[in-house]
Amino acid sequence: MGRHTGTGKRKGTANARMPEKVIWMRRMRVLRRLLKKYREDKKIDKHMYHALYLQSKGNIFKNKRVLMEHIHKKKAEGLRLKALQEQAEARRNRSKAAHERKAVRNAAKHAEMFAHIEDNVAEEES
Repeated sequence: MGRHTGTGKRKGTANARMPEKVIWMRRMRVLRRLLKKYREDKKIDKHMYHALYLQSKGNIFKNKRVLMEHIHKKKAEGLRLKALQEQAEARRNRSKAAHERKAVRNAAKHAEMFAHIEDNVAEEES
């Protein structure tokens, strides 16, 4: 039964039987179609689309699954970086507020101390 396509039945080379170019074109079309769909669905922005388009042309992604995994990983990394930046900004703001409170407290302390010294000097003069 079957199609009788064993090694003994093959006359042409593997490339002649299924050209590498045809395989490449199919793969590129699949990847580019996925990228277009993701861009239209706003899953990726135009900058990420362009970078991934060039990477897929440069034979970085073996198939659609690998490309999808790469996209998910990039998006997760971007979200993580954004969260870290927000945390750092909040930390900077808290630190800045603390410095300002401390400066106000020190200024009040100095003013009170100098007022006390000036009172003592005024009492001694009179």
